Amino acid sequence: MAQTIETHGGADVRPAGLRGVAADFSSDQRAFKTASWGKAMMWIFLLSDTFVFGCFLIAYMTARMSTPVPWPNPSEVFALHIGGEDVPLILIAIMTFVLISSSGTMAMAVNFGYRRDRRVTAILMLLTAALGATFVSMQAFEWTKLITEGVRPWENPWGAAQFGSTFFMITGFHGTHVTIGVIFLLIIARKVWRGDFDVERRGFFTSRKGRYEAVEIMGLYWHFVDLVWVFIFAFFYLW
Repeated sequence: MAQTIETHGGADVRPAGLRGVAADFSSDQRAFKTASWGKAMMWIFLLSDTFVFGCFLIAYMTARMSTPVPWPNPSEVFALHIGGEDVPLILIAIMTFVLISSSGTMAMAVNFGYRRDRRVTAILMLLTAALGATFVSMQAFEWTKLITEGVRPWENPWGAAQFGSTFFMITGFHGTHVTIGVIFLLIIARKVWRGDFDVERRGFFTSRKGRYEAVEIMGLYWHFVDLVWVFIFAFFYLW
């Protein structure tokens, strides 16, 4: 006897017995059939990006553990001279706080988006973009400081030459993700403010009326960027 399963497109008939088990394995009955195309594609992109960042971090750990030259001490390399003393990792701590805070404002933006509160949603997304831009600005300051002190992709004055290449590669790739996220946050925030999702105005990300799902998809990307930074912070700055 066949079993009826409700999906977003109507009622699908699920075969009974072993055929039903095979159908479940070949086509997820709960996740993919109820997810929109945009959300599913974002999850696939994030999964592929996870592999890329994972490969970068594994390459960094391999280089660090295999080099016979001492690895630079992060507390010394990333210290700021404040009040006549070197304060270790103070800039990195502030950057982490700013980026994690932006994840909170993004979560609230998604919440108010599904409440159809256009004004608050747009403001929270703009605040998230401002925090992201602040993070990128501080990262640019960090890069400038290290470059003026002699750090290059092929050498650095504190020890192992691989430090510069892994640092610029990993933090630069992550900073590019944050910059792209800031740009898209501004684009979506503008559309929310104008009411594009309510009046079904033609254009990018506004194909369905009354759906603020684009805000949620943007939130998935932003939370992923924040989560990746947690791993970079732990492996690169605290190790």
